[in-house]
Amino acid sequence: MDTYQHSVLLDRSKCTGCTTCLKHCPTEAIRISDGHAVINSQRCIDCGECIRVCPHEAKRAECNTLENIGDFKWRIALPAPSLYGQFEELDDIDYVLQGLLDIGFDEVYEVSQAAELVSEYTRLYLKTEGIKKPVISSACPVIARLIALRFPYLKDNLLPLLPPMEIAAMRARDRALKAHPEFTAEEIGVCFISPCPAKTSYVKNGFGSYKSRVDMVISISDVYFMLIAKMNRGVLPPPVSRSGMIGLSWATSGGEAGALFNDKYLAADGIENVIKILDQIENEMIPKLEFIELNACTGGCVGGVMAVENPFIAKARLQNLRRYLPVSQNFLGPDERYIPNESFFEDIPVYQPMTRLSDNIGKNIRMMSDIEKLRQELPGIDCGSCGAPSCRALAEDIVKGESTIDACVIRKYRLEQEQEKQNIPKE
Repeated sequence: MDTYQHSVLLDRSKCTGCTTCLKHCPTEAIRISDGHAVINSQRCIDCGECIRVCPHEAKRAECNTLENIGDFKWRIALPAPSLYGQFEELDDIDYVLQGLLDIGFDEVYEVSQAAELVSEYTRLYLKTEGIKKPVISSACPVIARLIALRFPYLKDNLLPLLPPMEIAAMRARDRALKAHPEFTAEEIGVCFISPCPAKTSYVKNGFGSYKSRVDMVISISDVYFMLIAKMNRGVLPPPVSRSGMIGLSWATSGGEAGALFNDKYLAADGIENVIKILDQIENEMIPKLEFIELNACTGGCVGGVMAVENPFIAKARLQNLRRYLPVSQNFLGPDERYIPNESFFEDIPVYQPMTRLSDNIGKNIRMMSDIEKLRQELPGIDCGSCGAPSCRALAEDIVKGESTIDACVIRKYRLEQEQEKQNIPKE
């Protein structure tokens, strides 16, 4: 039984079964049944692509709301660096940080600050002997789940470091406990302000045996207008930001890899491009590289479906903000040239690979053979009228007993036409 808790949900009342999401889902997790989309929980990676393309807004991201922070006595905001790119003519991050305090948070810890530490840790990790290369970033939870489901042979290539969100949550909570001993750890709420639903799923499910230190996830779109109302550009905010150019660059594709000061890297964004790159790595068709950064969203985190601004506009704004910042404000000291044990995750989740049809090897081979035979009987136009995204997917559904060949209306029509030509009575 699949116990994975998803954050991409379907509103059946709005769904018309139009097949738009069906054709864009990168893992073929969607089928159309009885005039509505159905999401296969075991295949869904919470990338949000169906939210992005649905013309009827029938898909939505589920996360916490700002009202939920009232459940805690001390409230800490963890703003994603992509948040800063949402605001027009912003020339100082401190306006955003002060705005978060004004809407109800007691403290702010920048995720971009933690990102600079993770960049340092990654540079150290790449110097470790015996690691499997290319090292693939694990910062995007969509990529980590995609690898576990579809590219299990690449699991050892994943960077075993916690993402900046988790490092920020860990350090923020420790700092708050030291500064406010009157509060227990349970009374301190850590809230990540996210551009994408995958982060919500990460917090709900953890990662392997690791349990997230984040208590809540709120979408950027939920706090955006509240911040607009509170951010007073006429009053200079206190200078509290601890982020540099490296931390802000994590919001866009190439920012994480570029912070390694190493030209043997590749950065790709957009889920279709990501899958092509993973295919090439698995088939050893990629040049010798040290590091690969992959982002499911176009443009990087600025392209998340829970953000507000056009990702390319947000990217340009972040580039402008970076001009006023030092390279980094979070370099490790001479006595800190090591990666703390708590910055690693021990294992990655174990899922049944989506390409596996059966646990029995012999049965699996027979089923694959049956799928190929059925595929030859189908028209091969991938129209989606059967409720599956492709003829290959329909053939798989038939072999698994989840559909029948009569679902193919094109094949049925062609057979009827052939019968009419031959004057064969219809059954």
